[in-house]
Amino acid sequence: MAKFTDYNLRPEIYTALDEIRFTTPTKVQERLIPVVMQGRSVVGQSQTGSGKTHTFLIPIFQKFDPTAQKVQSVITTPSRELAQQIYAAAKQLGTGFPADQQPRIGLYVGGTDKVRQMHQLESTQPQIVIGTPGRIKDLYTAGGLDIHTASALVVDEADMTMDLGFLPEVDAIAGAMPEDLQMLVFSATIPQKLQPFLKKYLTNPVVEEIPTETVIAPTITNLLVGTKGMKKDDLVYELLTMGNPYMALVFTNTKERARELTKSLRNRGLKVAEIHGGIQPRERKRTMQQIQHLDYQYVVATDLAARGIDIPGVSLIINDGIPTELEFFVHRVGRTGRNGMEGTAITIYNPDEEERVQAVENMGVTFEPMTYSHGELKPGYDRRRRKQRSKSTVKLDPTMIGLVKKKKKNVKPGYKRQIKSAIARDAKYKKRVEERQSLRAARKAKKKANDK
Repeated sequence: MAKFTDYNLRPEIYTALDEIRFTTPTKVQERLIPVVMQGRSVVGQSQTGSGKTHTFLIPIFQKFDPTAQKVQSVITTPSRELAQQIYAAAKQLGTGFPADQQPRIGLYVGGTDKVRQMHQLESTQPQIVIGTPGRIKDLYTAGGLDIHTASALVVDEADMTMDLGFLPEVDAIAGAMPEDLQMLVFSATIPQKLQPFLKKYLTNPVVEEIPTETVIAPTITNLLVGTKGMKKDDLVYELLTMGNPYMALVFTNTKERARELTKSLRNRGLKVAEIHGGIQPRERKRTMQQIQHLDYQYVVATDLAARGIDIPGVSLIINDGIPTELEFFVHRVGRTGRNGMEGTAITIYNPDEEERVQAVENMGVTFEPMTYSHGELKPGYDRRRRKQRSKSTVKLDPTMIGLVKKKKKNVKPGYKRQIKSAIARDAKYKKRVEERQSLRAARKAKKKANDK
C-alpha cells in the first residue's frame, strides 16, 4: 500500500499532512500525484469525495516558489461552497511552511466585494488563485488579476462547470495563460460535450478513470442512523450514554455547531471537552493535554481542530452529520478500530441529507442501517429499497425528495409550508440557471453573427 512518504515531498507538506493525519493516499492520489509532479497535464475522472482536492493541491505546493511574487497556479471550481472548501484545504497545507514563506492564497468568488479585491490586487498579487470562473475572469479582464503568469490551471468539477454554463469563462481563463500550461481537469463524469474543450488545451494528457474505493478497517462497525423526527442534540446524547465508551469523539462540521452541541451535552451532565478553531491557543493546548491524559470521556471537535487527537482506545465515533469535505469521512471513522481493536462509528443524518449519504456510499463506504428506539439501536431498512414515486410530473432533486418523503405524522406545525417553500426555492434556482444559459447562448450566437 502506497504512503505519502513514497513521493519525496518537501518537508513543509509532510508537516501539514501529519497535522491532519493523512498518511495513506486514496486511489486517485496514488495514481495521479506522481504524474502531476512530472509536469504532465491530466484528466482525472473520479467521484466527489475521492480525494481529488489534495491530488492537485499537493503537487501545486510541491513546486510552489516562495520567492516568486506572482500568480503561479489557478484553481477554478463552479460553486462558492466548493471554492471555500478548496481554500480551507490549501490554507491548511500552507501552515507547514515557515511564516515568511507561506503562500499568499487568494479566494475570489461571486457575491464578494469586487472593488475591494481590485484595490488589494493593485499592491499585491496572490501566488495561488482559487475561485469561481466568473469572478476570476472578471478580475483578469479588468486588469487586476495577473493570471497570465500562472504555469498550472486546475479545472475542478468540470462536468458541473459545463452544466452551469461556466465553460466559456474557463475557456477565457485558459486562453490568457502560457502555451506550455499544465492543465489538470477533474470531473465525476466526462461528457461528450466537454471533449472539444479538452482537445483545445490538452495535448496528449494522461487520462485516468479512477474506480472509487475507500477502505474502512474490518474492526470498525459502521452504522447509519436517521434522526426520524428526533432533535440531533437528543440523539447524540442518547447514543453517547446508551453504552460506556472508553473514549468517544463527536465530529461536527462547524465550530458554531461544536459550541452548540457541547453546551447541550454539558447541560445534561456530561463532562465534555470542546476542540475547534474558536478556542484560544493556550486553552486549546491545555484541553488537548487533558484529553491525552484521559481526563475526558467525551470530546466534541471539528475536523481540522481535532488533528492532535490520536488516542489508543477510542471506541466510539459519532458523526453529527456528513462532513462537508467528504474525504474526511474515512479519516473521522479511522480514529477508532486501530491496532486490531474494535470500534464503532455512527453517522447521524437528516432526511434532507440523502444525497450526501449516497455520495459517501459512492466512495465505497458501506453502512449498516440502524434505527434508534427506546434506548437501543435496532436493525433498520435499506434506504434504497423504496422506489421513488411522485404524483407530480416535476422531477425533484434528491434533497427535495428527502424533504417530501419525511414522515408526515407528528410533525411540527408549518412543516408542509417549509416543504413548499423549499421546492419553490429549488425551482427558482433552476430557472435562473436556465435563463443564464439562454442569455449566454444568445450572446454567443450574436457574436458569431457579427464576426461573419
